[in-house]
Amino acid sequence: VQLQASGGGLVQAGGSLRLSCAASGRTFSSYDMNWFRQAPGKEREFEAAINWSGGSTYYADSVKGRFTISRDNGKNTLSLQMNSLQPEDTAVYYCGADWQYYRSTVVAGKEGDMDYWGKGTQVTVSS
Repeated sequence: VQLQASGGGLVQAGGSLRLSCAASGRTFSSYDMNWFRQAPGKEREFEAAINWSGGSTYYADSVKGRFTISRDNGKNTLSLQMNSLQPEDTAVYYCGADWQYYRSTVVAGKEGDMDYWGKGTQVTVSS
């Protein structure tokens, strides 16, 4: 699976952005998908996950209620709708694919468990 994230940009605090992650390959629908982010000087951290079918999602406390992860297996696309953005959301955002044998309930992804990564997309939130 090859992944390519897009949709980042510059937005004012309180604004919204929608990130996309386009996947190539016919096996996208078998992977749990995750969004991570890495702020300057910090480690990459988990933000949101969705299981292979889209029936289960999980969010980090820092984005719960503001971000929504979704997927369209017919279009091989993962999305992250980000609302009420704050300056602390500024980071490079990455999508990651994690094969977990069609589990029904997703949990927080671990960086070391990702099988594939997309190149990041920069999100900058100004105050």
